[in-house]
Amino acid sequence: MDVFQLFTVVVLLILGGSFAGLTLAFFSLDRAELERKSALGDKRATRILHVRRRGNELLVTLLLGNVAVSSSIAIIFGEMTSGVVAGILSTALILIFGEIIPQAFCARHALSVAARTTWLIEGLMILFYPISKPIAWILDIVLGQSMTTVWSKRELEHIIQTHEDDPRSGVDADEERILLGALRYSDKTAEQVMTKKEDVFAIPLGMTLGSRLIDQIKKEGYTRIPVYEGDKDNVVGVIYVKDLIGRVTGAAVTDLIRTDILVRTTPTRKLDEVLNAMISKHAHMAVVTEKSGRFVGIVTLEDILEEIIGREIHDENDLL
Repeated sequence: MDVFQLFTVVVLLILGGSFAGLTLAFFSLDRAELERKSALGDKRATRILHVRRRGNELLVTLLLGNVAVSSSIAIIFGEMTSGVVAGILSTALILIFGEIIPQAFCARHALSVAARTTWLIEGLMILFYPISKPIAWILDIVLGQSMTTVWSKRELEHIIQTHEDDPRSGVDADEERILLGALRYSDKTAEQVMTKKEDVFAIPLGMTLGSRLIDQIKKEGYTRIPVYEGDKDNVVGVIYVKDLIGRVTGAAVTDLIRTDILVRTTPTRKLDEVLNAMISKHAHMAVVTEKSGRFVGIVTLEDILEEIIGREIHDENDLL
């Protein structure tokens, strides 16, 4: 092997290793992660995205370069030695210096390596364009564009839990609990968190405001009270305790009832839908009724908030 051939092999090994390493560096970076980093101001991710979005063309370009280099090395060794020796030498050199070492390095520094070599990749894509573009076009039609990763709720929960457990993470235990609660609460129904009918304090529509009723309201300690007409299954509105301020004894409950903020929901309705209905009506309580119209319980904003934050909220009326 003369000096020129040795120099050529070294150069080809460097090129081959570069192609192999860059293939791993660019394609180990998820597009969704790059887009997120770019949106948060990471200039490296922005540079990489410029070529990463052309996924199939980028892949074909890098593989063309890698295959061309590997073939050239095999040809040079074939001219210098016998076929078996050439095969063993070229395989060993390509495996160690053209694959293992560069890929091991690029796997650990993918973002930095990819960001620093985007200019080189863009030049190679222009150079190989006549060959890579038609192949990439066919791949786009047959296989489609590369898709971004979308995580399921369970995967997101696992990611959050893993982050909280890592000492490098800025996510603490309280944030983990709230994030997990926010992901899970929409899977629960009104029936699972409601206060059942038999435990609900409600007053009939026909009552008048007297000292006895006021004492009972004080004892129960609720700020919003359902009002029913006829029997407890027919809830027709809500009264706010604050509306009782300044009212004289003998005032009718009818004059205090609010019907515009009455939110009705079914037992099987998801909590996120219940919350949205409450927000749209500026209400803090929803009446849970079956399809037949039978009243079965109430869901309060506090009930939903407890599911989200993962803790019970104690107010001044709760026993600690």
